[in-house]
Amino acid sequence: MKPGDPAAVEQLFDAVAPRYDQLNDRLSLGLHRQWKRQLVRSLHPQPGETWLDLCCGTGDLALELARTVRPGGSVVGLDAASAPLNVARRRQSKQPWLAVDWLQGDSMRTGLASASADGVVMAYGLRNLADPAAGLEEIHRLLRPGGRAGVLDFNRPPVDSAAAAFQRFYLRRLVVPAAAAVGLREEYAYLEQSLKRFPDGAAQERLARAAGFQTARHCQLVAGQMGLLLLQR
Repeated sequence: MKPGDPAAVEQLFDAVAPRYDQLNDRLSLGLHRQWKRQLVRSLHPQPGETWLDLCCGTGDLALELARTVRPGGSVVGLDAASAPLNVARRRQSKQPWLAVDWLQGDSMRTGLASASADGVVMAYGLRNLADPAAGLEEIHRLLRPGGRAGVLDFNRPPVDSAAAAFQRFYLRRLVVPAAAAVGLREEYAYLEQSLKRFPDGAAQERLARAAGFQTARHCQLVAGQMGLLLLQR
């Protein structure tokens, strides 16, 4: 599978959708939910605001945002793949008081109105876009002046660092075998390949500034295994 190939990425997430949440909980010991809550807390969403969750997957981050912007706020969750969105809709059906609209579309070309959002989030999506720079430009376009955004993803540590060695061990010896046990070896082997083309934290900051953001700060989480890019328009 070629990293960044839109059709292949859509096919991958359609394939993993039924087991995605369970595998993420198992492989991160449930910590991915904590990291997503940390992303939300870092951006300070307020009641009544409008937020977007791009590459929203099965919707856990969008639903967390919807809880935060009550009362009066709303969230749009957008993803290229239909199967994760179907999971997200089922999850929301159990919490119908949460105001989330789900859309299928391209996170680099959403078709949504410019300056229409107070905030934008993207978790584990920028790495999968054909052009991460174009993804950051689209986030900038969607934000109102002063709006803020956050991108959570794997960090790409220096290749000869202890953090990189641990990351390779984690992906090859823990993630891929666990995914293989449920028939998803190829889909999760893609993770390491996608990281090879993903900009590191400093490069992400440069791309964000080039896209027009006034503030761009990349923070490392979990001893350098994850990264959080915080942005302000």
